[in-house]
Order: sequence, then structure tokens, then C-alpha cells
Amino acid sequence: IVATGIMVAEAIEAAELLAADGISAQVVDMFTIKPIDEALLTACAQETGAIVTAENHNVTCGLGSVVANCLAKNRPTVQEFVGVNDQFGQVGPQAFLMDEYGLQAANIVAAVKKAIARK
Repeated sequence: IVATGIMVAEAIEAAELLAADGISAQVVDMFTIKPIDEALLTACAQETGAIVTAENHNVTCGLGSVVANCLAKNRPTVQEFVGVNDQFGQVGPQAFLMDEYGLQAANIVAAVKKAIARK
């Protein structure tokens, strides 16, 4: 699970939930996307065979896209994206927004399971 910002905590929680199901997940805090750590992403893809990106903004042209570009060049890998799916933003409490846009640990868990099924 490659995550940024507040999604790192959600990714860690997702990894704990996955571990309870017998699924081992690696969490990478990708604190910068430019420059992206291509060596790290390539090594993670080789080790796991699947990548899930988690970001708290639009998945288009964000972390997921940068990771997909890196993997396409270096090691094509199954990838799933957790983030806002090209919707207009709203204003409200963080908990509401995280739920509204599917930015919670449960959404990451579902994406990981979907990625594993596609391997």
C-alpha cells in the first residue's frame, strides 16, 4: 500500500485488518511524488506482485498516476487506486469527507483484496 498524507494512518490500519485475515501488506509512506522513488516502488512491486495507492484527493493525475507511470516503465504490476474518483469536492468534517469519498481503511482493504484477486 503506497499512501500519502493522512492516508498513511488509514493504510496502517488497513494493513492491521488484512493481517487479521492472514494477508501481509507492506505500507510505504510516499511523502513526495516528485521525485518519486522508482527503485523503492519497483522493489515493492517485485516483492508483492500488486500495488494499491491511497491518496486523499483525486486519483486522476495524483499519486496513483505517478506510481502507475513508474510501474509501466519499470515493472508492470497489478494496481488499484483508493482516492476521490473525479467528483466535485465538498466542505465538512474530516470524518464525513473520508466516508463520503471512500477514503477509509475498509476501502483500502477492499482494494488490496481486489488487487490480489487480479494477480
